[in-house]
Amino acid sequence: MLGLASLRFGAFHCRASATACSGNTSVTLRSLPIFPPPPFLNSRFHENYIILKYYNSLYYISGWQYQPSPPTIQCFLEDALIRITKLDRKKLCLVGAGRTDTGVHAWGQVAHFTTPFAYDCLDNIHSAINGLLPPEIRVREISAARPEFHARTSTKSKIYHYKIYNEAIMDPFHNRYAYHSAYKLNPHAMRQAAEHFVGTHDFTSFANAAHNDRDRRPIKKITRFDVTEMGAILQLEAEGTGFLYRQVRNMVALLLQVGKEALPPDIVPVIIAARDRKELAKVALSAPPHGLYLMSVNYDEEILKPPEGSPPISFGRTHQLSKCKLTFY
Repeated sequence: MLGLASLRFGAFHCRASATACSGNTSVTLRSLPIFPPPPFLNSRFHENYIILKYYNSLYYISGWQYQPSPPTIQCFLEDALIRITKLDRKKLCLVGAGRTDTGVHAWGQVAHFTTPFAYDCLDNIHSAINGLLPPEIRVREISAARPEFHARTSTKSKIYHYKIYNEAIMDPFHNRYAYHSAYKLNPHAMRQAAEHFVGTHDFTSFANAAHNDRDRRPIKKITRFDVTEMGAILQLEAEGTGFLYRQVRNMVALLLQVGKEALPPDIVPVIIAARDRKELAKVALSAPPHGLYLMSVNYDEEILKPPEGSPPISFGRTHQLSKCKLTFY
């Protein structure tokens, strides 16, 4: 690119504080040099998108959506970007594709942010962001984006996984990342029930009351709902054009009752037709959040192509030694 200067970063050490975003400085840093941002090229804002993953089972992280206290995923990410770019959060305009709740994980959350300058190398800012984030949150990919790209409104579909550990004794290595069902579940009955979710329906019965500006349109399309046995893990995978507040967890809750053979598979169309959240509440409680993962957010390929002349997409840098530097081995 013509006239673009990369942002140079030196080595530094940092750690995220549990009191993030509660005041002026929300990340505790050690030995952090002051990095000037790249020069302002023009008044046009440049957009970038990032793909990140996070495990959200820690007491001090409260979902995605920004709030000062307790801190959220968006809060930690914005704080890192503010320190690196020297811009305030209004100019960054960080927007996520989905608002995962407290305790919900993500492997493929997507977000975009804007800057009044462009980078000729994204590896540096990629490393710097991950260096400022707590270890439970990592940016997997960063790319320049087209002006028309929007992380939320450009979405074509989303895929969620819900993991159930179905053995008598819970594996402690899955304790924070899968729901434990000591009841022996019937996967065949659950598959029959899940088929009733596929299609375009009014999912009012499976939506909790929406908060803030969440999508309140109840008509959603589920393109597939798979139930897969993976040893002790039973994985439920739902793909759809959009989901209402806690819709996936409420659908999983009903499938769990079917899997326990407490309810027949054909209860699903009955609950859907009721269009009343109270009808579901009579037979099932919402499934816990820690088994749920936002696996991917899907877009049309064309809109994901970087603008002409953009730097290469950054997938992170690997390190290697040119020669062994150990005196004794």
